[in-house]
Amino acid sequence: MGEYPNSVRGVSMYDVLDVCRYIINYSNEKEYGVSNLKLQKLLYFVQAYYLCFSHSKGRCFREDIEAWEIGPVVPRAYCEYSGYGCGNIPEICSYFVYGTSLWNTVRVPYSSEMIHKRDKAIIESVVDKFADYSSIDLMQLTQDQSPWEMAYQQGVGTVISDECIRRYFTQE
Repeated sequence: MGEYPNSVRGVSMYDVLDVCRYIINYSNEKEYGVSNLKLQKLLYFVQAYYLCFSHSKGRCFREDIEAWEIGPVVPRAYCEYSGYGCGNIPEICSYFVYGTSLWNTVRVPYSSEMIHKRDKAIIESVVDKFADYSSIDLMQLTQDQSPWEMAYQQGVGTVISDECIRRYFTQE
């Protein structure tokens, strides 16, 4: 339905791990480097851009963003790349798709074609904008913004609402 992969009535909405893989590979191609912490903040800014400024004003990815002590985090993405610690995540050439059992697990070659060309340009512009920021800079930047401040409760992964993100980024 529509021209976009994973589209809902022509509105792009991706699995967050597909967006992560694209950000990671683009960052490696441009030699920016991206750690898990920086990836989380880039996901937050990508989602904010989509919610506020894209044609659809909808989400880029389905998963919620939570307010953690380290700033905005998408838990599924954080867990996926937590094994890299604070180091840069290498290029993603393939990944596993887990079935209902170990025997149904398959390795899938990565293809950037999962992301539509127009969406790639938006994601790239966000990554380019924050390329020179360290993960700590981005953590501090996002913690100084009202969407995180309003949602954060110590020890609780409270969802940062789309509406709160929209209000903040359209008022500036």
